[in-house]
Amino acid sequence: MSRNAISGEKQRRRQHGAWYFYDFGNSAYAAVILLAVYSAYFKGQVVGGAEGSRLWGLAIGSAMLVVAILSPFLGAMADFAASKKRMLFVFSALSWLFTALLFFVQKGNVLMGFLFFVLAEIGYRGAQVFYNALLPEIASPEEMGPVSSNGWAIGSIGGVVCLLFILPPIMLTKSNPALNLLAVRGSFAFAALFFALAALPTFLWVKERHKGRSLPQGETYLTVAFKRLGNTFKAVRHFSEFLKFIIAFLIYNDGILMALDFAAIIGAVLFGMTQTQLILFMILVQVSSALGAYLFGLVGGRIGFKKSLLISLLMMIAAVAGIIFNPSLTGYYVIGGVAGFALTGVQSISRTMTGLFAPESKSAEFFAFFAVAGKSSSFIGPAAFGLLAAGIAGIFEKRGIDSILAEQYGTRAGLAAIAIFLIIGLGILLFVNEKRARQAAEDYAAAAD
Repeated sequence: MSRNAISGEKQRRRQHGAWYFYDFGNSAYAAVILLAVYSAYFKGQVVGGAEGSRLWGLAIGSAMLVVAILSPFLGAMADFAASKKRMLFVFSALSWLFTALLFFVQKGNVLMGFLFFVLAEIGYRGAQVFYNALLPEIASPEEMGPVSSNGWAIGSIGGVVCLLFILPPIMLTKSNPALNLLAVRGSFAFAALFFALAALPTFLWVKERHKGRSLPQGETYLTVAFKRLGNTFKAVRHFSEFLKFIIAFLIYNDGILMALDFAAIIGAVLFGMTQTQLILFMILVQVSSALGAYLFGLVGGRIGFKKSLLISLLMMIAAVAGIIFNPSLTGYYVIGGVAGFALTGVQSISRTMTGLFAPESKSAEFFAFFAVAGKSSSFIGPAAFGLLAAGIAGIFEKRGIDSILAEQYGTRAGLAAIAIFLIIGLGILLFVNEKRARQAAEDYAAAAD
């Protein structure tokens, strides 16, 4: 191997590693804010009762809706100006800032807790559009599957590492409620710092291969974005398989995110899990997630990504059904491990398929549509879970059922909704032709050249 080839290989591996580190960092946000700590803190301490579930769903849905509206235009601008890294930094910084500010949210600060979380979530979700769009910049089509899966796997490990840092202070202060709440709130600021530091290699070493273009006379980035999106819509018939995949993703991803966003609340409501138990549960889920992402990436490369995605969706449906009928905390730990293994398979393979189905010159736009599908549908899902859980609980309370039992009935109704979303999405996915979708992307790229 020549010296230039060796140098190129080192550069390629360094860019892969730098890209992985962003996933390592943003998984700290997911683990602490969405999964293990803040979701349960907001529901139980800041708000309380079934109303906490309702507001949590509305907060997530509001952030998703904003990102769904913005991402197609920002994606088109980023492709034209080669500004994916710049946009990634802007949204990441928004998330870092407002995640850290969650430290100041205390009991009764409902508006502050709601608003700061929505802004942090907009940053987190918006940044993912541009982070995902960098995948085709650093990986060839043959590498996308393993690189995407490795990113999810390493990201899951990042979540575990962050949880292991925040667990000892929370456990050691259990006997002192005031100090314990301080440790819980401190975990939000720590997650923001962890995320920011871990993301640094991405901004230092990942390079955008495509050069930005100068604006035509009389044009603005907004008008260029509209025109590029218009051209994408005109070419939409050429990407019919991608559209079918996006419709399927729009639906099954709703179920995945509902399960993720309400996992801690489900554990607290159905099984009375303490904060320490929730953190231990999420560590288990994150470890199984890392294993699932890695193995599904290998399996997808061998049997086809669509088949691998179908397997992971079936496992996820079985896990949700198991939680509905499971009576014990031990069972929830076991089922949570299975769900973690499956859900990162769903997420990593979906990202890989988007990268493979996207023409190289429109990667940010296609990932923006991928984000729109995920975020616009997810505005419905979490809001629906929260409203359904609160509504069913209210109905049972009016019938004289104990409030705790009524809230459990509402939560199980929300779980049934998750299963329905997953089943419908899987049914549509069956009609997607993976080979035809990849060929369409190659044909478009060849015609563009």
